[in-house]
Amino acid sequence: MYTIKHNELSAEEFIMLWETVWGKGPSLEQTRLAMEHTLFRVSVFDGDKIIAMARMIGDMGLDYYIKDVIVRPEYQGQGIGRMMVNELLKFVNENGVSGTGIFVELCAMPDKMPFYQKFGFEANEAQRLKMMYHIK
Repeated sequence: MYTIKHNELSAEEFIMLWETVWGKGPSLEQTRLAMEHTLFRVSVFDGDKIIAMARMIGDMGLDYYIKDVIVRPEYQGQGIGRMMVNELLKFVNENGVSGTGIFVELCAMPDKMPFYQKFGFEANEAQRLKMMYHIK
């Protein structure tokens, strides 16, 4: 049985999970700031071991953005990702302005797009632009 926790994901746990999937993680200072300014964090534990995370950023009015959905490779395919996305969407539903439409966005690698499409996410013609801005 897995345990879901809200808003308890630490910077250290974030970095550790990041590194299980994407390689070297961001700095501890950056990650602490990110956790402090994230609207909503979901983490999943198997006993005392963190096995998954996801977070929501946004402005609470017009736009929410799903970030950093990670499930440890050995736990993938068990419905944990689906459980976390449902928790994030529940947060939007509970905090959005009643009777309005709110954009919920995310960026996904092509092989992960079918997973998100099951929730109703659709690709559009917009292209994601990014840059790594180096702080002096």
